[in-house]
Amino acid sequence: MKILYHKKFHKLYYKLSDQLKSLIEEKTNIFNKNPFDAQLKTHKLHGKFDGFYSFSVNYEIRIIFEIIEINTAMFYLIGRHDIYD
Repeated sequence: MKILYHKKFHKLYYKLSDQLKSLIEEKTNIFNKNPFDAQLKTHKLHGKFDGFYSFSVNYEIRIIFEIIEINTAMFYLIGRHDIYD
């Protein structure tokens, strides 16, 4: 799976701790192999994020993404549950 990163994602990502960035890298490696791996708890979103998906980095942090074509995803946002607001 090819991953593209939206500029908002980059802006939020660089504010995170190195420890969290390391965990994100681990989860991204799992995502690359299978975006719907049970470890990620990937789920489809609704409402203003209809057509997007989210997966869990840990108990608090989520990544919102969209599958933009076969084998290509765009990561849009990363953060706590309030990123859905």
